[in-house]
Amino acid sequence: MRCYYVYMLECSDGSFYVGVTNDLERRIGEHNAGWNPTCYTHERRPVRLVYSSDFSEIDQAIRWEKQIKSWNRLKKIALVKGDWEAVRLFGHGRPSTSSG
Repeated sequence: MRCYYVYMLECSDGSFYVGVTNDLERRIGEHNAGWNPTCYTHERRPVRLVYSSDFSEIDQAIRWEKQIKSWNRLKKIALVKGDWEAVRLFGHGRPSTSSG
């Protein structure tokens, strides 16, 4: 069975980057290596993983990625901290996932 990851990176400038991949370790390495000069993270390296969640279905992962991307900074920080009560205070809660 294939596994997909939604991940959030904290960039060197303190901003967040949210993405989806099927190989989390490889993808973070690509971000830190500057593999794609047009990527948001290229000029904001190094990056560090601050959140990830796994999904068995790509459509679920993409839906969760888009939802997180639409959030403001405070809600993203609450997610990173695992403060689901604060996340809910800012709007919709977390969807059902396989690993939280």
